Amino acid sequence: MRQLPTYLRELLFRVSVWLKGFDAALEIVDGIGLWVVRPGWIVRMIGLLTQDEIAEDPHDFVANHLSHAASHFSLASEHFMAIYLLGHGIVKILVVVALLRNKLWAYPVAILVFGGFVVYQIYRFALTGSVGLIALSVIDLIVIWFIWLEYRAVKSSTSSHPATRSC
Repeated sequence: MRQLPTYLRELLFRVSVWLKGFDAALEIVDGIGLWVVRPGWIVRMIGLLTQDEIAEDPHDFVANHLSHAASHFSLASEHFMAIYLLGHGIVKILVVVALLRNKLWAYPVAILVFGGFVVYQIYRFALTGSVGLIALSVIDLIVIWFIWLEYRAVKSSTSSHPATRSC
């Protein structure tokens, strides 16, 4: 298999890690928002946002799914989602920062963390059938591949120059 040119490998790695960092920041903000906002407000907002679409097309897939999900929203589920998003976001942001600082230990840790997310997403897919989880898993697998390529390159360059190793 042909290798990617160095500049392209590094660019794809950096872009994918920055996107993961942006995603992690959004998860942290969402988690805080879910913790602060009451479920009743969320249900009312979803109702307001979907009412016109449902009136226009009573079988609208997205609007009906949002409305259905909102009807099952409770304080307990809201707090679970808030904690999940905060934990997920914080773990990702820590891994992303370490990767961007070229910490050698962060590469295998990132592969394990993102691989764990993929396993969990596939498990959730088996329960829910949500195609979005498969899309997220594919994206995570691509990011893992970029991390692996960069790790191999960084590890081989640091083994030939031990003084440049970043720990």
